[in-house]
Amino acid sequence: MWKELIALFKSEGPLQEAFEEAITMLEASHGMYKDAVAALRGEGPMAVDIYERDRLLNKYERSVRRKIVTHMSVSAKPDINLGLVLTAIVIDIERIGDYTKNIMELAAALDNPLDALELSEEVSRLERTIDGMFGDIVPALEGPDEARARKIMERHSEVSKVVDAAIPRLQDSEVLRGRSGHAVTVALYMRYLKRVSAHIKNVASSVVNPYHRIGFREKPNDG
Repeated sequence: MWKELIALFKSEGPLQEAFEEAITMLEASHGMYKDAVAALRGEGPMAVDIYERDRLLNKYERSVRRKIVTHMSVSAKPDINLGLVLTAIVIDIERIGDYTKNIMELAAALDNPLDALELSEEVSRLERTIDGMFGDIVPALEGPDEARARKIMERHSEVSKVVDAAIPRLQDSEVLRGRSGHAVTVALYMRYLKRVSAHIKNVASSVVNPYHRIGFREKPNDG
């Protein structure tokens, strides 16, 4: 389905512009993610413009919606499926911006760069994995590249397993014992990373799934 959608996106004026804006949103959210993580880790400055950049994402989302409405209004044979898919994608991208703000807020609340201590290896792996997912999502959409999309979805499953295994250990004080504030920060950060990963996965799922299964795992021969 996505191959047909891409062809239509690139042939219809308002839809082409809307798709290009969605790609711009993804690239912008990747930059926000990298800056927020760098600030939290003490490897970059506090990006004070993170809120302005998030407002820009919101502006792009509204612009995409307007262009979809324009397509529905002026096209002789408007494709409702196109509008639904693109709307779903930009909603997920906008949510990524919200979670990067949350990460930046964690960074602003700390006196020192985050050290995940016993969970340092797991947290670093999550950061690298999500950065790689960001790197693959635009080529997956533009290709379209179903193999890349499926790989992104697999990586999200890996992210979920790491986070879901770590949170009970934090709750039971198996790790970061006696450091309740630190444990809360690490738990929140891991949850935010998982949510960023989930929204990237949702976008990737649009490449291999019909509209009604966007955000869910691929189901062969699903109509």
